[in-house]
Amino acid sequence: MSELAVKGGKPVRTKSFPEWPMYDECEEKALLDVLRSRKWWYGERVREFEEKFASYQDARFGITTTSGTTALQIALTAAGVGAGDEVIVPPYTFVATATAVLAVNAVPVFADIGRDTLNLDPEAVRRAVTEKTKAIIPVHFAGYPADMDELKEIAQEHGLTIIEDACHAWGTDYKGRKVGAIGSMGAFSFQASKNITSSEGGIILTDDEELADLCRSYSNCGRGKDRPWYEHYILGGNYRMTEFQASILLCQLARLDDQVTRRMESAKVLDEGLREVEGIELLQQEPKGKRRSYHLYCFRYVQEGFAGVPREKFIEALNAEGIPAAPGYPFPLYRNPLFERRGQGPRYCPLSCPYYGKEVDYTKVRCPNAEQACREVVWLPQTVLLGSKEDMEDIVRAVRKVREHAGELQ
Repeated sequence: MSELAVKGGKPVRTKSFPEWPMYDECEEKALLDVLRSRKWWYGERVREFEEKFASYQDARFGITTTSGTTALQIALTAAGVGAGDEVIVPPYTFVATATAVLAVNAVPVFADIGRDTLNLDPEAVRRAVTEKTKAIIPVHFAGYPADMDELKEIAQEHGLTIIEDACHAWGTDYKGRKVGAIGSMGAFSFQASKNITSSEGGIILTDDEELADLCRSYSNCGRGKDRPWYEHYILGGNYRMTEFQASILLCQLARLDDQVTRRMESAKVLDEGLREVEGIELLQQEPKGKRRSYHLYCFRYVQEGFAGVPREKFIEALNAEGIPAAPGYPFPLYRNPLFERRGQGPRYCPLSCPYYGKEVDYTKVRCPNAEQACREVVWLPQTVLLGSKEDMEDIVRAVRKVREHAGELQ
């Protein structure tokens, strides 16, 4: 193959991958319709989206929110999680999975992930359960479903609530049922990078009508269902979605299924092309359902297969070849300054709290699989997977090219 682009050679590709977010006349018309209606606040479009998205994910109820983060916070509050409680979370995830727990005055407890799944390891969860544990938040990382059967068994044994962090998993199913309401509740995000987006926004799904009513009250200033407007029954907040956001999401939802199919087809091409490359290990391979969102395509980079070249140099070389690869999280959440308490807080409840009864020290936490993932895993964003078969073959060619010339990167 030709000289590496990072060394001045010709890159494998100069053409860009599909742009994100995608939109067409549907979004343009929908936004204008809302604008001209003068009904911009929570209304019929929000309710329509809640119903349609819940149905799409095989759930009875949907409650929209301002973000995936607030969806998690509201779900935790509705589940009765609060001061003195522990919630088991993975350390290989976006910070909101754990900060949502802090926000309701509870303590995140980190359990390790599976080496090949990047999701919570059920055995690690079992070891993490204590008398203070109130809930488990499994993340369906990159759109690959967590082991919900095992986690539900643990939850039933100990009387715990499962709240799915499905912020990567629109359209993903687990053994024939879409994720999001397999546990007691599930939270989804519609942030700008997500596979269905209104720039910001979120939704809670559940099959439990009582929990749905509670979540709606918490998201709507504590108002009661079918009660007078200025009567407030619980300490809620304003986490409502606007009609503008819902109008965009209705258009996005209409094309989501086709995009899920496109990403799955692209991932299959990548699997086939990368499987035989020495130094590349495929992840999340065991089938757990028929549909998978692929918010990210992840693989493990083993530098010994690339002449000992560090992952960062491998990614730099791939980027130069026109491939937007990224290293992902630089460290597990418990090594984040927030949790090592090197930042501005919290130096009060919940981590220094009489309700909890002891001081929390995350500097002693060790999750070897999560730490290894932070050193070795490489991400490709979901937008790449909306490309053509030829685009996927370019990615494979670029990886092979970098490996062939790996010695030049030392």
